[in-house]
Amino acid sequence: MSALFPTYQRFPIVVERAEGTKLMAKDGKEYLDFVAGIAVCNLGHRHPAVQKAIETQLNQVWHVSNLFQIPLQEETAKKLTQHCDGDVVFFCNSGAEANEAALKLARKHTGRSKVITFRQSFHGRTFATMSATGQAKIYEGFGPLLQEFIHLPFNDVEALEKEMDETVATIMVEVVQGEGGVVPAEQTFLEKVEALCKQYGALFIVDEVQTGIGRTGKPFAYQHFSVSPDIITIAKGLGSGFPIGAMIGKQFLASSFGPGVHGSTFGGNPLAVAAANATIDIVFDSNFLRDVEEKGEYFKQALTEALADVDIVHEVRGLGLMIGIACKEAVANILPKIHERGLLVLSAGPNVIRLLPPLTVTKEELNTAVQILKESLAACNIVSQS
Repeated sequence: MSALFPTYQRFPIVVERAEGTKLMAKDGKEYLDFVAGIAVCNLGHRHPAVQKAIETQLNQVWHVSNLFQIPLQEETAKKLTQHCDGDVVFFCNSGAEANEAALKLARKHTGRSKVITFRQSFHGRTFATMSATGQAKIYEGFGPLLQEFIHLPFNDVEALEKEMDETVATIMVEVVQGEGGVVPAEQTFLEKVEALCKQYGALFIVDEVQTGIGRTGKPFAYQHFSVSPDIITIAKGLGSGFPIGAMIGKQFLASSFGPGVHGSTFGGNPLAVAAANATIDIVFDSNFLRDVEEKGEYFKQALTEALADVDIVHEVRGLGLMIGIACKEAVANILPKIHERGLLVLSAGPNVIRLLPPLTVTKEELNTAVQILKESLAACNIVSQS
């Protein structure tokens, strides 16, 4: 009997070593990893520059708490704000904590309580972020959620206009819904979110926990859409596997998060910011990002062409190197078939195969993945028709 709570449905794979885009299992099998720790290992596993930064910090200081000055926090925060519309940063440990901070800040700054989010969204598993999440499976069984969280249809401008008024503290939106099926937001929809927030004095929050730190070929995914959020939340790819999250806000919000208002014992830990600092030095390079964007377009097109004749495939969609293959049936039984062929992928909802390769992936590896996916889905297609 396991000594762990059974909170995860784990793949039957024990990883012994990892490097770059590859995972080596205990049984000797090698896998091409297009899970990347769920969009965490954006630079692949054990990137040398990030590993060196962590090792250097290990030999200096591990933890002092935020009662003391941590110069590397300032350095890392400035690098983040130089590449987005924000000015000030709060460091924490996860995406859920970043979103929790954002929701607290929005309510405190506006003096309002109503929060608008969207169906099929995912924002975390704390009580506030569960309340913000538009998927019942996340919060069923936990009793009453926090009040005044409204879930509207995603990309529905008319529904948003009807709900918006002077009682709304914030609209929180994912630029690409990750857990909800890899569904990109529409340009007109995001523009309307921004316009309504300005019109009614609400704050515009973009949840970039999965899409941020280069995943879509820009530092942050909202930058594809010519909008300017008031608050940006990030985590996952920020630390290349070392736990860290952050909330980035515009300068006018700084006075609402003064001493004693919010905090975190481990947030901005020296080891975590060392990992983040090294990560963003690489990811935010313009040539690196251009390469990610090109590979994302190449991968999406290659998949679209390769799977065009596979009947169970409904659509290939996504942005950058965040791709979803929407299928006409549940994918739970399809994933193991893909894994058997040496490619690790995951789902996004019941009918979508989610592909999150490291941003360092090569075109040769993308081609390998396309071939494996074509063979696997074609085989499943034949079975489903028999």
